[in-house]
Amino acid sequence: MRIIRTAAHARAGILGNPSDGYFGRTIAVILRNFTARVVLYEWPELEIILSHEDRCLFDRLDDLVQDVRLHGYYGGLRLVKAAIKRFAEYAAEQGIRLHGKNFALRYETDIPRQVGLAGSSAIITAVFRALMQFYDVSFPKEVLPGLILSVETKEIGISAGLQDRVAQVYEGLTYMDFDRTFMEEHGHGMYEPLDPALLPPLYVAYRTDLSEVSGVFHNNIRARWEAGDTVVINAMRRVAGLALEGRECLVSGNHRRLGELIDENFDVRASIYRLDPRNVEMVNLARSMGASAHYAGSGGSILGIYHGAEMLNRLREEFARQGCRVVIPLVS
Repeated sequence: MRIIRTAAHARAGILGNPSDGYFGRTIAVILRNFTARVVLYEWPELEIILSHEDRCLFDRLDDLVQDVRLHGYYGGLRLVKAAIKRFAEYAAEQGIRLHGKNFALRYETDIPRQVGLAGSSAIITAVFRALMQFYDVSFPKEVLPGLILSVETKEIGISAGLQDRVAQVYEGLTYMDFDRTFMEEHGHGMYEPLDPALLPPLYVAYRTDLSEVSGVFHNNIRARWEAGDTVVINAMRRVAGLALEGRECLVSGNHRRLGELIDENFDVRASIYRLDPRNVEMVNLARSMGASAHYAGSGGSILGIYHGAEMLNRLREEFARQGCRVVIPLVS
């Protein structure tokens, strides 16, 4: 029996987020520290095997309540079903004939939930990779992130941007330009893989208690941007500009300036968003020890540059006291 195994990893934004949803620019890295995995093989029926996140059997009432707090009401099952549906639809749209064999599919993930490390899109990316192998088809690499995004935005109704999916498809270190004119003409942005060896020493810290209590606050940034609010528009332009300058810093090895840009990215974001105080505290704690810090995603995790083993040890110790974990990104 042919067994197909695929994977996709967590991601962390370095610069430019959240401008990816506003025709901006970003730089992001893959975190091989955390992975979503899919196993797929031919089977008499088409069957999706439930993972531990899709439990329907519980020992007691409190167990069910805790499970819902951790995984929500749907787990990853809706992501898998929506990904399979969108895969089939896109193949039909492109005139790609799929063979009629059935399959069984199961997934698992160790990507921390609700801390902005792109766990949902990683599951979808791994599913797409498995399906492409099973049906022996390939979709254009530059198109695939948009397909993965459409699973969440159109099929499920999750608001998201392209950055996570581009990073997970291209892997490594990627610079992304979502220029509006280019995207409207080509249907995707301009994506440039960069050498991960250009990166300075990076750390990622994430909360271990946000899985139970979501740190999401209501922000009307999209509505303000669409309404022409100059404060929001200028902020998005600025963080997009930080990514452009950050690319040059990476290429030239100017890590000092890169750290300043990371700090500014957070400051600009904080000027227009209502942020969870616990996440702001993470940024302030890192800065108090001399590290740069910005959100790695939508909240619950941060990324920055550290300077030397002593600072890294201090970061680990102090963040542990705050219920947070610090990891060194495994990029390549």
